[in-house]
Amino acid sequence: MIPHRVPRVLRLAPARLTAGLDHCRRLDLPAHRALHGEPARRELDELIELAEEVDLRGRGGAAFPFARKLRAVAPGERVVLVNAVEGEPASAKDEMLLVRAPHLVLDGALLAAEALRAREVIVATAEGEVSQASMAAALEERRAATVSGAAERYGGRMRVVGLPERFITGEGGALVRGVNGLEAVPAGRRRRAAEEGVGGLPTLLSNAETFAQLAVLAELGPMGYAEVGTAREPGTVLLTVGGEAVVEVMAGVPLATVLEECGLEPGEGVLVGGYHGAWLSAEAAATAVVSREGMRLAGGVLGAGIVVPLPLTTCPLGEVAKVAAYLAAQSSGQCGPCRLGLPEVARTLCALTEGSGNADDVRRAVRSVERRGACFHPDGTARFVLSALDAFSGDLAVHERRGSCGRPIRGALPLPEPQEEPRYQLDVDWTRCQGHGLCAHLLPEFVDLDEHGYPSFREVPAWMARDARRAVEMCPALALRLASSG
Repeated sequence: MIPHRVPRVLRLAPARLTAGLDHCRRLDLPAHRALHGEPARRELDELIELAEEVDLRGRGGAAFPFARKLRAVAPGERVVLVNAVEGEPASAKDEMLLVRAPHLVLDGALLAAEALRAREVIVATAEGEVSQASMAAALEERRAATVSGAAERYGGRMRVVGLPERFITGEGGALVRGVNGLEAVPAGRRRRAAEEGVGGLPTLLSNAETFAQLAVLAELGPMGYAEVGTAREPGTVLLTVGGEAVVEVMAGVPLATVLEECGLEPGEGVLVGGYHGAWLSAEAAATAVVSREGMRLAGGVLGAGIVVPLPLTTCPLGEVAKVAAYLAAQSSGQCGPCRLGLPEVARTLCALTEGSGNADDVRRAVRSVERRGACFHPDGTARFVLSALDAFSGDLAVHERRGSCGRPIRGALPLPEPQEEPRYQLDVDWTRCQGHGLCAHLLPEFVDLDEHGYPSFREVPAWMARDARRAVEMCPALALRLASSG
């Protein structure tokens, strides 16, 4: 878990999502109402028309049209689910909204809930964080306003659910499973929350910033909303820059201007879109524009609005290898690409960094996971790694030629503090083992066979313990044992 910090807020646009934050650490309900007023109730057709007029897109990474999401969830026994888990280590924009402007997120969620006549609004946050406490306090403020006779209209249930802060928890299917009381891991590509989500009900699921943008759109109207930004992408965008500052910018602002405002330089290159995003070389970053189209033309993705420049003082490939290892460990291990492929990608990158591997090995490992996973985690990781090989081609050539670029790995890319997780060790009773090799078939990433078919073992992480126990149970000679190694 990343230690809590409220990021500093900067602006390269008129204050909309960040309005009032110059003077208040947190906007409570009276301060929020004084600034934004109370949104007028909207019927579903009106809300859809508003979202379509400005082409409002989701701000969680996929940029899915919000109007289409509204259409997919017809009015009735429905749920509105706000995704504010933000398991991406380099992102802080949703945390900033929940900690400092929680009622703006709630206004948008409640507008949608009223239009859909939803029975419940749920805000999913990282468990135990200040953002969870802030949103819970915001809900209590609204309940108190209702009791006191203030105009808080929504009559359905509102609650906050805290979920484990892992990278994959924010994936839509994982989020729904977590809210339903199951393990928060992806349910697969074919499950759609709009059809079957929380409690088996059709669920409108979108990111916290998306709902805040909806509230601003309802407040300003399409014409007012589109006064800033570009013709194709009106409005403002929240960026997390360097893992520390949240910047509200107009779509169309040069990326170089954003970096300059934050006192940063492109350095070795700039990561855009986060750890499922892509790297831009320093040259590409110098001309890139902050918008979905602008990032695409530069070779990147806007994604969840994450911008991380890499200093010249660190080893780029070493930084990428550290993140690849983190992403491999963060998978749910439900499919071959996650169980086998991502650890192999991380191993080949580490070998390349240490001078014992090459880029072809990395590319072969990446090809084994692309478009084959049960969710999009392998694809996002593949994009992150392949774009690094392109953006850092000069450093790559030095590593392949000399074995090292000579620079240390400084940990410039944000990662959670290491957590002490239980690890396990397989052991064998040699008086029983007959060299069947079934254990290596069941756990190929942790069991090696010698020329006679007898096993040796690597340490097993906690997330693979269930599979290791299965291998123990299936050993024909009952020779395997599993014990804690910590």
